[in-house]
Amino acid sequence: MEAARKIIHIDMDAFFAAVEQRDFPQYRNKPLIVGGLPGSRGVVSTCSYEARQYGIHSAMPSTTAHRLCPHAIFVKPRFEAYREASNSIRKIFADYTDLFEPLSLDEAYLDVSQCNRCKGSATLIAKDIKEKIKQQTGLTASAGVSYNKFLAKIASDLDKPDGLYLITPDNGPGFIETLPIGKFHGIGKATEKRMHDLGIFTGADLKTMPLASLQDYFGKAGLHYYHICRGIDNRPVNHQRITKSIGVEVTFQEDLDNRETLLIQLQNLLNKALGKAKEKKLAAYTLTIKIKYSDFVQITRSRTLSKAITENLNALPLLDDLLKTAPTERRKVRLLGVALSSLASPSCNRQIDLFEQFQ
Repeated sequence: MEAARKIIHIDMDAFFAAVEQRDFPQYRNKPLIVGGLPGSRGVVSTCSYEARQYGIHSAMPSTTAHRLCPHAIFVKPRFEAYREASNSIRKIFADYTDLFEPLSLDEAYLDVSQCNRCKGSATLIAKDIKEKIKQQTGLTASAGVSYNKFLAKIASDLDKPDGLYLITPDNGPGFIETLPIGKFHGIGKATEKRMHDLGIFTGADLKTMPLASLQDYFGKAGLHYYHICRGIDNRPVNHQRITKSIGVEVTFQEDLDNRETLLIQLQNLLNKALGKAKEKKLAAYTLTIKIKYSDFVQITRSRTLSKAITENLNALPLLDDLLKTAPTERRKVRLLGVALSSLASPSCNRQIDLFEQFQ
């Protein structure tokens, strides 16, 4: 029988807020919110545990957060500081294994199946990593340890903050059966409601559903649900995670209704996205714009080109064409976004037929 893998999921605790409280002692032990300022159209990026006691959470409008906790401290993000802390943490991961997969600045999977440190114990390795993160960065992390990515990620959230939770191959299946379906990573509110309508409330309920039925109801995701409720997740930890798209967006302080202003804003966003692509040494062939109206209805428009989209390209005609397909007359725009996809190395001599796709 093949030996079970040893997977760790590290999730930094309230990462952005924790960096701010580390760097600025006056913020410690106080409700701190990183994100948009009160009175702005921004949202909460993250908040300290002191702020969470008031019901504040990520993605909440800043105005709502301020209403819930008027004495909270609001600060704008300092991404350079967060990246610096994240790079220090990733260097710690590299001391234990080459197989680590960053998901964002504040979380990552590690496969320590072949690591001989700490007598080969994944739990002791996770404990050691947490201690080193604390010593070297002054920040706390929570760790989930299990035999696959799905369970390791769930485990990391069960004992926060500064937690360490183990789900073994022996107790994994039973744990999943009692898990509420809304706690399954990857099942959002809409899918949770659909499952509730089908009488699926726990992992045990999901396990009773035939594969064919799950595929009928949920398409390709049906096979994934069939496997995870049985504790099966063979996804590898991928150190060379492929960047599929690069995007930037902006929420305006006041809604926009002027077409020329929208074009200028889209050009600025495109320049920022191209800068990120250049940093990653990637070329993009598909451009997508996102528009969110004042009533929160959202649409996207895309076009794929035969040549890479570069900083030298006069993008205004392209952006103008995309904008023409989006209804903007007599509609106010709350948010604009630009995303680059169909990414490849600039050295790749990509040859494709020119085609246009709108969605």
